[in-house]
Parts: sequence; C-alpha cells; structure tokens
Amino acid sequence: MSVPTIPVALSTASVWPLRAKRAFELAAELGFDGVEVMVWVDPDSQNVAELRKHSLETGVPVLSVHSPSLLITQRVWSSDPEVRLRRSVEAALELEASTVVVHPPFRWQRRYGDRFADLLAELEQRSGVAVAVENMFKVRPLGRRNARVSAFRPSIDPTDVGYAHYTLDLSHAAAAGMDALALADRMGDGLAHVHLSDGTGVPKDQHLVPGRGTQPCAELLESLVERGYEGTVVLEVNTRGAKYPANRVADLAEALLFTRLHLGQ
Repeated sequence: MSVPTIPVALSTASVWPLRAKRAFELAAELGFDGVEVMVWVDPDSQNVAELRKHSLETGVPVLSVHSPSLLITQRVWSSDPEVRLRRSVEAALELEASTVVVHPPFRWQRRYGDRFADLLAELEQRSGVAVAVENMFKVRPLGRRNARVSAFRPSIDPTDVGYAHYTLDLSHAAAAGMDALALADRMGDGLAHVHLSDGTGVPKDQHLVPGRGTQPCAELLESLVERGYEGTVVLEVNTRGAKYPANRVADLAEALLFTRLHLGQ
C-alpha cells in the first residue's frame, strides 16, 4: 500500500528580507510542492493579484496563507484583527489555498478574544478553509531580564481552549520549553499544519534549519507519516544571516532534504 505524500512548502518568510517573489522562484528551483504566504510588511505579500502572478509564472501553488498576526503587522490590511483574519480567508480562497494560519488573540484584544472561537467556526463553515491556530511562546517584559509572560489569551497553548484545527510550530515550542511531540499528541486529529524549523531551547524564536537544534524534528516528521497526517509541512526557517545568496539556497536545500528524508520521500 502506498503512503500518501505529505506536501512540503516554503514559507515566504524564509527568504526575508527578500520579497515573496524570490520565495516562489526558490520553491520552483529546489522542488518544493508550494509556498506559504506570510502576510506582513513585504508589499508583495499583501497583494493577492501579485501573488497569483508569481504563482502562475513559477508554477508553484500557494498552499497556505499566514494571517498578519505579528506585532509588526497590526496595521496591515486593517487595524481590526477580525478584519485581517477575514481578509486572510478571502485571500486563501482567491489563491486556492486550503489553510490559514493564525496566532491566538493578544491579551489586550478583548473583543476579538471574546469571539475568537466563534469567528473561527464561522469562517471555516462558510469558506471550507481550515483556520489553524498556532502555538506560541512567552516573551520578556521590558526591564525584567529573567521574567517571561504570555502575551496571548488565554495562554500560549491553543489546546488549552480547543479548536478544530491547529498549527504546530517547533521553533515556538523550543522557545516555550514545550515538548513538541506531546503537543502534537494533544492536538490529535486537529493537527492540520506544521511549521518546521529547529531551536536550541533558549527563550528566543530561532527558526533554525531542522537538525541544527535540539527539537525532535525527525521524530515528528516520522510520526506524521505513521498517523496518516493529511496537512502540509511548511519550512519556516531564518536565512537573514546568509552572507551570500548561495548560502540561503544551501540552507533551504538542506532543510528540504532533511524534511523529505524523514517523511520517507
């Protein structure tokens, strides 16, 4: 019996500070199955028509859209987080992507937080797009060197609430000191999306190439095959430190090879 092939996509965030167009080009060159569009300060990432053009030119589909949930994207598309999420789902429909990634509400987003679960259920029912809530990590408040607090409501672990679909991010798990394999088990059948990268366990979101940290990247990938996972694995690695373009290409090629190897591809 043949094992279903799990798609492996490249996040456009993996080529930052280059624009999304370069992610599509590298995905085509290296043999990725698609891209995930991180909607953020890159103007291309905010322009659905431009993204569709890149997809058609390279033959690389958009498999998922990451809603503008970061602190630096609180004004992208709208200052209202509900509007941003709705637009992300609309963009996914236009780009024929099956998944939207979203962070839990920030603690100060009270109105949005109060209706977050109902909003996700409504959007999923009306669109057919999976809105997958991502696990996060605690941050250090200004002036408090050893303190770590959650900026998210009600916590950094979306399974504390319970949603239909989840995104498991291994770099976030490393920064939070969480057991990624145990988290995957808690997500259960709701695990719909994976952000694959590595971390060393320091309280910092590192997004290292898989295999360069301490996270169970290989074990997780192998477990996805065993559990009949039907989602996408997205490589979301940090290549900002690449001294030359060839170094970025080499890092992404290594990350893709690692992923396909442990997925049995």
